Amino acid sequence: MITYNAEGVSMPKIRKRDTTRWIKAVAATYGRKVGEIGYMFVDDEKILEVNREYLGHDYYTDIITFDYDEDDVISGDLVISLDTVRSNAELFKKSYEEELYRVIIHGVLHLCGINDKGPGEREIMEAAENKALAMREA
Repeated sequence: MITYNAEGVSMPKIRKRDTTRWIKAVAATYGRKVGEIGYMFVDDEKILEVNREYLGHDYYTDIITFDYDEDDVISGDLVISLDTVRSNAELFKKSYEEELYRVIIHGVLHLCGINDKGPGEREIMEAAENKALAMREA
């Protein structure tokens, strides 16, 4: 089951049923099933607090993924800062909606085992995001 919640911000205008279907389809392309995934949409201050408390990082970010996967079932909590999504959309000259869906699927891709911190991994993640976004639009 996938849940969508907001704390301190308005819930983004996403079509939850379609988004859930899309997430499950993307996970299936990696041979994964969706277990429990919880999205929490927050502001920059809240994501900074989570980043400090749980990861020891003192900076803003667009998403933090807590991975609770077991075997081929992906589960996790995904905390998304809508403030940073909006800033990044402007920075990268993308629509807010496109950037939001990119971040939504970014966390799922992490749960599917794709990383983006090591050498060459960022490019692999970006390709996976683009492939997933194309599936959403199809």
